[in-house]
Amino acid sequence: MRLFHPLSVFVFVILSSFVNASVTVYHQVPLADSTTTASSANYTGAAAYDPTVLTPPPVPTGLTTQFGIQLSSSSAAVQGLSIPHKGSFMGFSIEFTVINQIFGINATYLQVPFLNLMAILRERAGEVLIRVGGNTQETAVLVDSLPGGVMMTKERGTTGDVTATPTLLYTAEVFYTMANISALVNTKWFLGIPFNDTNNLRLGIAEVGEAVLSGPGYLLGFQVGNEPDLYAAHDVRPSTYSPSDYFGEFGLVVNAINSDNNIPVKNNLVAPSITGEWTPESVWDTGLVGSYSSSLGALAVEHYPSDNCYALYGIGSPVIPQDVFQNFLTHASGINIVAPYLNSTSYAQSVGKPFIMMETNTASCGGLPGISDTFGATLWALDYGLQMAYSNFSGAMMHVGGQDVYYNPFTPPPTNQSLFHQWTIGSIFYSTMVVAEAFGPSGNAQIIDLQANTNSTYTPGYAIYENGAPVRLVLLNYVSDPSGASAYTATISIGGSAIGQDNATPAQIQVKYLVAPSVSEKSNITWAGQTFGGTFQSDGRLTGTESVQTINCDQSSNTCQVTVPAPGAALIFLSSSAYAESGNPSTQTFSTTMVTKTAATVDPSVLATSNGMSGDTWKLGSTSKGSIGAGLRTSLPIVSVVGAALLSTGMLCTWFWS
Repeated sequence: MRLFHPLSVFVFVILSSFVNASVTVYHQVPLADSTTTASSANYTGAAAYDPTVLTPPPVPTGLTTQFGIQLSSSSAAVQGLSIPHKGSFMGFSIEFTVINQIFGINATYLQVPFLNLMAILRERAGEVLIRVGGNTQETAVLVDSLPGGVMMTKERGTTGDVTATPTLLYTAEVFYTMANISALVNTKWFLGIPFNDTNNLRLGIAEVGEAVLSGPGYLLGFQVGNEPDLYAAHDVRPSTYSPSDYFGEFGLVVNAINSDNNIPVKNNLVAPSITGEWTPESVWDTGLVGSYSSSLGALAVEHYPSDNCYALYGIGSPVIPQDVFQNFLTHASGINIVAPYLNSTSYAQSVGKPFIMMETNTASCGGLPGISDTFGATLWALDYGLQMAYSNFSGAMMHVGGQDVYYNPFTPPPTNQSLFHQWTIGSIFYSTMVVAEAFGPSGNAQIIDLQANTNSTYTPGYAIYENGAPVRLVLLNYVSDPSGASAYTATISIGGSAIGQDNATPAQIQVKYLVAPSVSEKSNITWAGQTFGGTFQSDGRLTGTESVQTINCDQSSNTCQVTVPAPGAALIFLSSSAYAESGNPSTQTFSTTMVTKTAATVDPSVLATSNGMSGDTWKLGSTSKGSIGAGLRTSLPIVSVVGAALLSTGMLCTWFWS
């Protein structure tokens, strides 16, 4: 294994390692396990562990539970197929301020549950895409070192913007940490160039990032500005700030990079990463893409379909989760989110650039209780992700914040509880696994929305083609019906005389099911019979025995019948080779004895920091609960680590293969 840390490391076993440092705590949140038996109405703990359970929407009337799906045996006869996609289509947007909790303390001590989660996706998709950034990328400052040897810390009250975003100080250790993660689980990264002061650009992130990550092929590109259409509202630009102003400032970055010999790659910038306050067309109309095409690696936007800003900050209007739950449980949701970007995905293809949803999730300002962390959100994110792929996005990053958000795909426990608490794997992580398997690692997967069941909004379906032939289907059922009466059966046919093709229906197919008892379910979610469990229960590895259903088809009638439960989803493999490619991974995972001492604590506010204040309506406030108002400064010791070390061509780690 190649070593990316700058220091040589020798073979030895670590019995204990103590590092002390001054840490700033901005907002102490109650711990969830102290109130888990309380009723939802009385819950006062962190959002990531909120037990709120909503009532599923009533069963719709007039459902059709028997319908056919006719597939062409050749993609040449299919109108509207998407561009080719990789299994890594759905990745993660991780707020810069929480990476030391999610990735690890430094390049030597990595978070094993995180490695396990990424390994699961890597085995299915071949790679994992991660964007590190958010509001905090704008004020980040690369420094030579920090007290106590930490790789990152925050300076509160130093930026003066409306969102009260703290200045983030970080060292080159951040890049070596990313490189070591990449070497283990093939992650690839988007980073953000600070954009708060274009008269004094700080290009250190590009200089060091290129030096550490580009050589092995782990660096995808650099965002130039995060949500620039909200700059004026956040008081970080004049009230007249417009797309033409962004065009000019983008040019300053391009010129600075072209003049910097320490940045060898000149064509991997990402823009404009707007939220909807400006339309994408208003940016394209400035001539940005044509003028700077040789510098642009990708075009990008960010979007949240709802918000929880009133509950946190009193901004805007109240959103009652029970009243909007049904909005997430329909095929129309993803279609409506994507619709304003269809012109831009076509434009991106015309100029030869990928178009990426750089940050998204259920709702800004941390998500919605009883929605963002449920099986309903699992189905929503799966459908939404596939709809973006069908609409010719090239990738979508689901946002990850701290403990005070509801929508996290994964959340580490408070540092001082890791001896007895494990990670909490959110409902949306299951969606990323299904997408990874649906597309597989070939990079040639093309998808089409089947508009199944006479365009029913509750039973969407997608077909995936590779190398000209149908290979997989994804069928969803949004209806929550414990009686079983709303399960539907789809009769699938491939080719046949009805469409002037020879029968191509296989003798049998394999099916994996994504299921839960209800759309309101938080913990009892299974993918092919396996689960990550509930709150504080996961080391990042799936538990349980995998269950894959084999269904015999009727080749005389050219049909296969698949039943989809209510609620649930089915991934159908139409050939043994398609199943072998992405349906039967053998994930190599990591295990460790590493824990943190219960007597030691580390800044919990980094887990309570998240982005997502990017809805089209709200113009004020931070997306990090607790970041507005006075903060508490205190000095706390960083954790002491007890674990095992293994040398692998010079790399000291706290993991070993299992």
